[in-house]
Amino acid sequence: MDQNRIIANVTVVDGLGGRLADRFVAVENGVIAEIGAAGDLPATPRLPVEDGTGRTLMPGLIDCHVHLSLDGAPDAIQQIAGDPPAVAALRLATNAERSLAAGITTVRDLGAKLHVDIDFRKAVIAGIWHKTPRLVLSGRPLTMTGGHCWQFGREADGPDELRKAAREQIKAGADWIKLIASGGILSPGTEPESPQLEEAEMRAAIEEAHKAGRRAAVHAHGAAGIKNALRAGIDSVEHAYFLDDEAIEMMLERDAWLVPTTWACKVIVQEGHEGGIPCHAVMKAEAALERQRESFRKAHAAGVRIAMGTDAGTPYNRHGENARELETMVELGMTPMEAICASTGLAAELLGLADRIGAIETGREADLLLVDGDPLGDISVLCDRANIAQVYKAGVPVHAEPGAMAAP
Repeated sequence: MDQNRIIANVTVVDGLGGRLADRFVAVENGVIAEIGAAGDLPATPRLPVEDGTGRTLMPGLIDCHVHLSLDGAPDAIQQIAGDPPAVAALRLATNAERSLAAGITTVRDLGAKLHVDIDFRKAVIAGIWHKTPRLVLSGRPLTMTGGHCWQFGREADGPDELRKAAREQIKAGADWIKLIASGGILSPGTEPESPQLEEAEMRAAIEEAHKAGRRAAVHAHGAAGIKNALRAGIDSVEHAYFLDDEAIEMMLERDAWLVPTTWACKVIVQEGHEGGIPCHAVMKAEAALERQRESFRKAHAAGVRIAMGTDAGTPYNRHGENARELETMVELGMTPMEAICASTGLAAELLGLADRIGAIETGREADLLLVDGDPLGDISVLCDRANIAQVYKAGVPVHAEPGAMAAP
Protein backbone atom coordinates (compact mmCIF):
# COMPACT_ATOMS: atom_id res chain seq x y z
CA MET A 1 0.00 0.00 0.00
CA ASP A 2 1.08 3.55 -0.71
CA GLN A 3 3.10 5.31 1.96
CA ASN A 4 1.84 8.68 0.72
CA ARG A 5 -1.17 10.40 2.29
CA ILE A 6 -2.47 13.51 4.01
CA ILE A 7 -4.19 13.15 7.37
CA ALA A 8 -6.30 16.27 7.71
CA ASN A 9 -8.42 18.15 10.25
CA VAL A 10 -6.71 16.65 13.28
CA THR A 11 -5.40 17.93 16.58
CA VAL A 12 -1.68 17.17 16.56
CA VAL A 13 0.04 16.18 19.80
CA ASP A 14 3.61 16.18 18.55
CA GLY A 15 5.46 14.12 21.17
CA LEU A 16 7.69 17.04 22.08
CA GLY A 17 5.23 18.90 24.29
CA GLY A 18 3.26 20.72 21.60
CA ARG A 19 -0.44 20.65 20.75
CA LEU A 20 -1.85 22.19 17.57
CA ALA A 21 -5.53 22.13 16.58
CA ASP A 22 -6.94 21.91 13.04
CA ARG A 23 -3.80 20.64 11.33
CA PHE A 24 -2.90 18.44 8.43
CA VAL A 25 0.11 16.13 8.24
CA ALA A 26 1.44 15.11 4.83
CA VAL A 27 3.35 11.85 4.54
CA GLU A 28 5.51 11.05 1.54
CA ASN A 29 7.44 7.80 1.14
CA GLY A 30 6.74 7.01 4.78
CA VAL A 31 8.27 10.25 6.07
CA ILE A 32 6.52 13.31 7.49
CA ALA A 33 6.91 15.88 4.72
CA GLU A 34 4.76 18.78 5.87
CA ILE A 35 2.64 19.95 8.80
CA GLY A 36 0.26 22.84 8.31
CA ALA A 37 -3.04 24.48 9.17
CA ALA A 38 -5.99 22.52 7.82
CA GLY A 39 -7.33 25.71 6.25
CA ASP A 40 -4.20 25.98 4.10
CA LEU A 41 -4.75 22.62 2.45
CA PRO A 42 -5.25 23.12 -1.32
CA ALA A 43 -8.68 22.42 -2.78
CA THR A 44 -7.09 19.70 -4.91
CA PRO A 45 -4.29 18.15 -2.81
CA ARG A 46 -1.59 16.21 -4.60
CA LEU A 47 -1.89 13.28 -2.15
CA PRO A 48 -4.88 11.20 -1.00
CA VAL A 49 -6.60 12.82 1.99
CA GLU A 50 -7.87 11.01 5.07
CA ASP A 51 -10.27 13.07 7.18
CA GLY A 52 -9.48 13.02 10.89
CA THR A 53 -12.12 15.44 12.11
CA GLY A 54 -12.61 15.12 15.87
CA ARG A 55 -9.51 12.98 16.27
CA THR A 56 -6.03 13.36 17.75
CA LEU A 57 -2.92 12.48 15.76
CA MET A 58 0.15 11.65 17.83
CA PRO A 59 3.35 9.67 17.39
CA GLY A 60 3.11 5.93 17.75
CA LEU A 61 3.85 4.84 21.30
CA ILE A 62 7.30 3.51 22.22
CA ASP A 63 7.49 0.90 24.97
CA CYS A 64 11.03 0.76 26.31
CA HIS A 65 10.64 -2.43 28.34
CA VAL A 66 8.76 -5.46 27.06
CA HIS A 67 9.17 -9.22 26.89
CA LEU A 68 7.45 -10.25 23.66
CA SER A 69 8.06 -13.95 24.29
CA LEU A 70 5.92 -13.76 27.44
CA ASP A 71 2.19 -13.18 27.22
CA GLY A 72 0.96 -12.24 30.69
CA ALA A 73 0.59 -15.71 32.18
CA PRO A 74 0.24 -15.78 35.98
CA ASP A 75 3.58 -17.57 36.36
CA ALA A 76 5.80 -15.87 33.81
CA ILE A 77 9.01 -17.54 34.96
CA GLN A 78 7.50 -21.02 34.60
CA GLN A 79 6.19 -20.12 31.16
CA ILE A 80 9.45 -18.87 29.71
CA ALA A 81 11.48 -21.63 31.32
CA GLY A 82 9.17 -24.30 29.93
CA ASP A 83 8.65 -22.99 26.40
CA PRO A 84 10.63 -24.67 23.62
CA PRO A 85 12.25 -22.07 21.35
CA ALA A 86 9.61 -22.51 18.63
CA VAL A 87 6.78 -21.85 21.10
CA ALA A 88 8.60 -18.79 22.48
CA ALA A 89 9.03 -17.49 18.93
CA LEU A 90 5.34 -17.97 18.15
CA ARG A 91 4.36 -16.14 21.30
CA LEU A 92 6.75 -13.37 20.31
CA ALA A 93 5.23 -12.99 16.84
CA THR A 94 1.67 -12.97 18.20
CA ASN A 95 2.49 -10.39 20.85
CA ALA A 96 4.31 -8.20 18.35
CA GLU A 97 1.17 -8.09 16.20
CA ARG A 98 -1.03 -7.27 19.21
CA SER A 99 1.29 -4.49 20.24
CA LEU A 100 1.35 -2.85 16.82
CA ALA A 101 -2.44 -2.98 16.48
CA ALA A 102 -2.73 -1.13 19.82
CA GLY A 103 -0.51 1.73 18.66
CA ILE A 104 2.85 0.53 19.95
CA THR A 105 5.06 1.20 16.96
CA THR A 106 8.46 0.58 18.63
CA VAL A 107 9.48 -1.72 21.48
CA ARG A 108 12.69 -2.46 23.32
CA ASP A 109 12.62 -6.13 24.30
CA LEU A 110 14.73 -6.60 27.41
CA GLY A 111 15.18 -10.33 27.62
CA ALA A 112 14.33 -13.46 25.70
CA LYS A 113 15.60 -17.03 25.77
CA LEU A 114 18.12 -18.38 23.29
CA HIS A 115 18.08 -15.22 21.15
CA VAL A 116 14.59 -15.92 19.79
CA ASP A 117 14.06 -12.14 19.72
CA ILE A 118 17.03 -11.62 17.42
CA ASP A 119 16.05 -14.55 15.23
CA PHE A 120 12.53 -13.13 14.96
CA ARG A 121 13.93 -9.83 13.71
CA LYS A 122 15.84 -11.72 11.04
CA ALA A 123 12.51 -13.17 9.88
CA VAL A 124 11.03 -9.66 9.75
CA ILE A 125 13.94 -8.31 7.72
CA ALA A 126 13.65 -11.30 5.38
CA GLY A 127 9.97 -10.49 4.79
CA ILE A 128 8.66 -13.64 6.50
CA TRP A 129 6.73 -11.67 9.15
CA HIS A 130 5.44 -8.12 8.86
CA LYS A 131 3.04 -7.18 11.66
CA THR A 132 5.46 -5.97 14.26
CA PRO A 133 6.61 -2.78 15.91
CA ARG A 134 10.14 -1.63 15.24
CA LEU A 135 12.36 -3.87 17.33
CA VAL A 136 15.18 -2.82 19.65
CA LEU A 137 16.61 -5.98 21.20
CA SER A 138 18.89 -7.14 24.00
CA GLY A 139 19.14 -10.91 23.61
CA ARG A 140 19.69 -12.80 26.85
CA PRO A 141 19.86 -10.88 30.14
CA LEU A 142 23.17 -11.19 31.99
CA THR A 143 22.76 -12.47 35.53
CA MET A 144 24.88 -14.01 38.25
CA THR A 145 24.66 -17.76 38.80
CA GLY A 146 21.22 -18.36 40.27
CA GLY A 147 20.29 -14.67 39.92
CA HIS A 148 17.04 -13.16 38.80
CA CYS A 149 16.14 -14.38 35.28
CA TRP A 150 18.64 -17.26 35.36
CA GLN A 151 15.94 -19.48 33.81
CA PHE A 152 16.39 -17.76 30.45
CA GLY A 153 19.37 -15.49 30.96
CA ARG A 154 23.11 -15.89 30.52
CA GLU A 155 24.64 -16.76 33.90
CA ALA A 156 28.08 -15.25 34.44
CA ASP A 157 30.32 -14.51 37.41
CA GLY A 158 33.25 -12.12 37.65
CA PRO A 159 34.26 -9.30 35.30
CA ASP A 160 35.87 -11.54 32.70
CA GLU A 161 32.79 -13.74 32.34
CA LEU A 162 30.52 -10.70 32.17
CA ARG A 163 32.71 -9.19 29.47
CA LYS A 164 32.48 -12.39 27.45
CA ALA A 165 28.72 -12.66 28.00
CA ALA A 166 28.21 -9.11 26.75
CA ARG A 167 30.31 -9.85 23.69
CA GLU A 168 28.14 -12.90 23.00
CA GLN A 169 24.99 -10.76 22.91
CA ILE A 170 26.65 -8.21 20.65
CA LYS A 171 27.84 -10.99 18.34
CA ALA A 172 24.28 -12.33 18.14
CA GLY A 173 22.97 -8.89 17.13
CA ALA A 174 21.79 -7.24 20.35
CA ASP A 175 21.26 -3.47 20.35
CA TRP A 176 21.35 -3.20 24.14
CA ILE A 177 22.93 -5.23 26.93
CA LYS A 178 20.59 -6.13 29.80
CA LEU A 179 22.10 -6.61 33.27
CA ILE A 180 20.60 -7.85 36.52
CA ALA A 181 21.69 -5.82 39.55
CA SER A 182 19.16 -7.02 42.13
CA GLY A 183 16.73 -9.77 42.92
CA GLY A 184 13.29 -9.69 41.39
CA ILE A 185 9.63 -9.91 42.26
CA LEU A 186 8.85 -12.83 39.94
CA SER A 187 11.85 -15.07 40.52
CA PRO A 188 11.54 -17.44 43.50
CA GLY A 189 14.34 -17.31 46.03
CA THR A 190 15.48 -13.74 45.30
CA GLU A 191 14.68 -10.52 47.12
CA PRO A 192 14.09 -7.27 45.19
CA GLU A 193 16.28 -5.16 47.47
CA SER A 194 19.16 -7.63 47.51
CA PRO A 195 22.13 -6.70 45.24
CA GLN A 196 23.26 -9.28 42.71
CA LEU A 197 25.82 -8.45 39.99
CA GLU A 198 28.60 -6.33 41.48
CA GLU A 199 29.80 -2.98 40.25
CA ALA A 200 33.00 -4.33 38.68
CA GLU A 201 31.09 -7.10 36.91
CA MET A 202 28.61 -4.67 35.42
CA ARG A 203 31.32 -2.21 34.46
CA ALA A 204 33.02 -4.86 32.32
CA ALA A 205 29.80 -5.59 30.42
CA ILE A 206 28.88 -1.91 30.06
CA GLU A 207 32.34 -1.11 28.69
CA GLU A 208 31.84 -3.77 26.02
CA ALA A 209 28.43 -2.34 25.13
CA HIS A 210 29.76 1.19 24.83
CA LYS A 211 32.82 0.15 22.83
CA ALA A 212 30.51 -1.48 20.31
CA GLY A 213 28.22 1.56 20.09
CA ARG A 214 25.51 -0.09 22.16
CA ARG A 215 23.88 0.95 25.41
CA ALA A 216 23.15 -0.94 28.61
CA ALA A 217 20.05 -1.28 30.79
CA VAL A 218 19.82 -2.72 34.27
CA HIS A 219 17.08 -4.50 36.17
CA ALA A 220 17.42 -2.97 39.63
CA HIS A 221 14.85 -2.66 42.38
CA GLY A 222 16.95 -1.96 45.47
CA ALA A 223 18.93 1.22 46.06
CA ALA A 224 22.22 -0.64 46.53
CA GLY A 225 21.94 -2.41 43.17
CA ILE A 226 20.84 0.82 41.45
CA LYS A 227 23.87 2.68 42.79
CA ASN A 228 26.23 -0.14 41.82
CA ALA A 229 24.91 0.06 38.26
CA LEU A 230 25.13 3.85 38.14
CA ARG A 231 28.74 3.82 39.30
CA ALA A 232 29.42 1.20 36.62
CA GLY A 233 28.13 3.56 33.89
CA ILE A 234 24.63 2.23 33.16
CA ASP A 235 22.42 4.09 30.65
CA SER A 236 18.92 3.18 31.84
CA VAL A 237 17.60 1.86 35.15
CA GLU A 238 14.56 -0.40 34.94
CA HIS A 239 11.95 -0.54 37.73
CA ALA A 240 13.84 1.27 40.55
CA TYR A 241 11.11 0.50 43.07
CA PHE A 242 13.27 1.31 46.11
CA LEU A 243 15.04 4.53 45.17
CA ASP A 244 16.65 6.61 47.88
CA ASP A 245 17.74 10.25 47.74
CA GLU A 246 21.36 9.37 46.97
CA ALA A 247 20.35 7.16 44.05
CA ILE A 248 18.15 9.92 42.63
CA GLU A 249 21.00 12.41 42.92
CA MET A 250 23.34 9.96 41.18
CA MET A 251 20.84 9.50 38.34
CA LEU A 252 20.70 13.25 37.87
CA GLU A 253 24.48 13.66 37.99
CA ARG A 254 25.00 10.87 35.44
CA ASP A 255 22.02 11.81 33.25
CA ALA A 256 20.74 8.23 33.53
CA TRP A 257 17.24 7.31 32.42
CA LEU A 258 14.48 5.73 34.52
CA VAL A 259 12.06 3.24 32.98
CA PRO A 260 9.69 2.75 35.92
CA THR A 261 7.25 -0.06 34.87
CA THR A 262 4.59 1.19 37.29
CA TRP A 263 1.71 -0.92 35.94
CA ALA A 264 3.58 -4.22 36.32
CA CYS A 265 3.67 -4.06 40.12
CA LYS A 266 0.17 -2.66 40.43
CA VAL A 267 -1.48 -5.38 38.35
CA ILE A 268 0.24 -8.19 40.27
CA VAL A 269 -1.21 -6.81 43.50
CA GLN A 270 -4.56 -6.26 41.79
CA GLU A 271 -4.88 -9.85 40.49
CA GLY A 272 -3.13 -11.48 43.45
CA HIS A 273 -3.29 -15.08 44.58
CA GLU A 274 -6.81 -15.40 43.19
CA GLY A 275 -5.43 -14.86 39.72
CA GLY A 276 -2.99 -17.75 40.06
CA ILE A 277 0.13 -15.62 40.52
CA PRO A 278 2.68 -17.44 42.73
CA CYS A 279 2.45 -16.48 46.40
CA HIS A 280 6.06 -15.32 46.61
CA ALA A 281 5.53 -12.86 43.75
CA VAL A 282 2.31 -11.46 45.20
CA MET A 283 3.88 -11.00 48.62
CA LYS A 284 6.91 -9.17 47.18
CA ALA A 285 4.72 -6.96 44.98
CA GLU A 286 2.47 -6.06 47.89
CA ALA A 287 5.51 -5.14 49.98
CA ALA A 288 6.97 -3.05 47.15
CA LEU A 289 3.93 -1.21 45.80
CA GLU A 290 3.84 1.86 48.03
CA ARG A 291 7.62 2.23 47.93
CA GLN A 292 7.50 1.99 44.15
CA ARG A 293 4.86 4.71 43.94
CA GLU A 294 6.86 6.95 46.27
CA SER A 295 10.05 6.33 44.27
CA PHE A 296 8.36 7.33 41.03
CA ARG A 297 6.95 10.51 42.50
CA LYS A 298 10.31 11.54 43.98
CA ALA A 299 12.23 10.80 40.77
CA HIS A 300 9.69 12.71 38.70
CA ALA A 301 9.71 15.69 41.05
CA ALA A 302 13.52 15.74 41.01
CA GLY A 303 13.66 15.89 37.22
CA VAL A 304 15.03 12.42 36.46
CA ARG A 305 14.55 11.65 32.77
CA ILE A 306 11.73 9.11 32.48
CA ALA A 307 10.84 6.93 29.49
CA MET A 308 7.80 4.70 29.33
CA GLY A 309 8.19 0.96 29.78
CA THR A 310 5.61 -1.60 30.85
CA ASP A 311 7.45 -4.90 31.44
CA ALA A 312 4.68 -6.29 29.23
CA GLY A 313 4.51 -10.07 29.33
CA THR A 314 4.71 -10.30 33.13
CA PRO A 315 1.58 -11.52 35.00
CA TYR A 316 -1.62 -9.99 33.60
CA ASN A 317 0.51 -7.31 31.93
CA ARG A 318 -0.62 -8.10 28.42
CA HIS A 319 0.79 -6.90 25.13
CA GLY A 320 -1.68 -4.56 23.49
CA GLU A 321 -2.65 -3.10 26.86
CA ASN A 322 0.59 -1.11 27.17
CA ALA A 323 -1.21 2.22 27.55
CA ARG A 324 -2.11 1.20 31.11
CA GLU A 325 1.39 2.41 31.94
CA LEU A 326 0.54 5.95 30.83
CA GLU A 327 -2.64 5.84 32.88
CA THR A 328 -0.67 4.78 35.97
CA MET A 329 2.05 7.41 35.44
CA VAL A 330 -0.65 10.09 35.33
CA GLU A 331 -2.22 8.63 38.46
CA LEU A 332 1.18 9.05 40.15
CA GLY A 333 1.58 12.71 39.25
CA MET A 334 2.57 13.15 35.61
CA THR A 335 0.42 15.33 33.40
CA PRO A 336 -1.05 13.57 30.36
CA MET A 337 1.33 15.57 28.16
CA GLU A 338 4.33 14.41 30.23
CA ALA A 339 3.19 10.79 29.99
CA ILE A 340 2.78 11.06 26.21
CA CYS A 341 6.21 12.66 25.82
CA ALA A 342 7.74 9.92 27.99
CA SER A 343 6.16 7.41 25.60
CA THR A 344 7.17 9.13 22.35
CA GLY A 345 9.84 11.83 22.02
CA LEU A 346 11.73 11.04 25.21
CA ALA A 347 11.51 7.29 24.65
CA ALA A 348 12.97 7.75 21.17
CA GLU A 349 15.81 9.75 22.72
CA LEU A 350 16.58 6.96 25.19
CA LEU A 351 16.72 4.44 22.36
CA GLY A 352 18.96 6.63 20.22
CA LEU A 353 16.23 6.97 17.58
CA ALA A 354 15.21 10.61 18.03
CA ASP A 355 16.40 11.45 14.52
CA ARG A 356 13.97 8.90 13.06
CA ILE A 357 10.85 8.46 15.19
CA GLY A 358 9.04 9.65 18.32
CA ALA A 359 7.65 12.99 17.12
CA ILE A 360 5.39 14.54 14.51
CA GLU A 361 8.09 16.62 12.92
CA THR A 362 9.17 17.00 9.31
CA GLY A 363 11.85 14.51 8.34
CA ARG A 364 10.89 11.85 10.88
CA GLU A 365 9.34 8.57 9.84
CA ALA A 366 5.57 8.52 9.98
CA ASP A 367 4.95 6.15 12.88
CA LEU A 368 1.60 7.62 13.91
CA LEU A 369 -1.41 6.92 16.07
CA LEU A 370 -4.85 8.34 15.18
CA VAL A 371 -7.12 8.41 18.22
CA ASP A 372 -10.79 9.14 18.80
CA GLY A 373 -10.96 11.64 21.63
CA ASP A 374 -8.45 13.77 23.49
CA PRO A 375 -5.77 11.91 25.47
CA LEU A 376 -4.62 15.22 26.96
CA GLY A 377 -8.04 15.58 28.56
CA ASP A 378 -8.31 11.91 29.53
CA ILE A 379 -5.26 9.70 29.12
CA SER A 380 -7.40 6.59 29.54
CA VAL A 381 -8.80 6.99 26.01
CA LEU A 382 -5.55 5.33 24.88
CA CYS A 383 -6.41 2.24 26.94
CA ASP A 384 -9.58 1.46 24.98
CA ARG A 385 -8.87 -0.26 21.67
CA ALA A 386 -12.16 1.09 20.33
CA ASN A 387 -10.57 4.55 20.38
CA ILE A 388 -7.63 3.52 18.17
CA ALA A 389 -8.85 4.71 14.78
CA GLN A 390 -5.66 3.84 12.89
CA VAL A 391 -2.01 3.03 13.44
CA TYR A 392 0.62 3.85 10.81
CA LYS A 393 4.12 2.42 10.61
CA ALA A 394 6.30 4.40 8.23
CA GLY A 395 3.09 5.86 6.81
CA VAL A 396 1.42 2.52 6.11
CA PRO A 397 -1.83 1.63 7.94
CA VAL A 398 -1.28 -1.50 10.01
CA HIS A 399 -4.08 -3.27 8.19
CA ALA A 400 -2.35 -2.73 4.85
CA GLU A 401 -1.11 -5.55 2.66
CA PRO A 402 1.89 -7.16 4.45
CA GLY A 403 4.36 -6.49 1.67
CA ALA A 404 4.08 -2.75 2.29
CA MET A 405 5.05 -2.88 5.94
CA ALA A 406 8.42 -1.36 6.75
CA ALA A 407 11.09 -3.53 8.35
CA PRO A 408 12.51 -2.41 11.72
